[in-house]
Amino acid sequence: MRTYKFKTRSSKTGEIQLPLNPQLFDKEVEIIILPKQKLKPSKLKMADFIKKWSGFLSNPTTDDSKYQNLKEKHKG
Repeated sequence: MRTYKFKTRSSKTGEIQLPLNPQLFDKEVEIIILPKQKLKPSKLKMADFIKKWSGFLSNPTTDDSKYQNLKEKHKG
């Protein structure tokens, strides 16, 4: 069964108009409606952002015993 996804807006009277698609003419269909959620702007201050994400991509030193264990475990 082929599925179709359309993005549209309901009218003020609640009607929904689908794009022209002859493959759906005279067919029984099942419609699922997912209301689009509005994205709220983040209230995160720059200092909080830096505190949260600083060091995220840094290269922390790895505990030597863990490194050796993983090295032994994945020997090729």
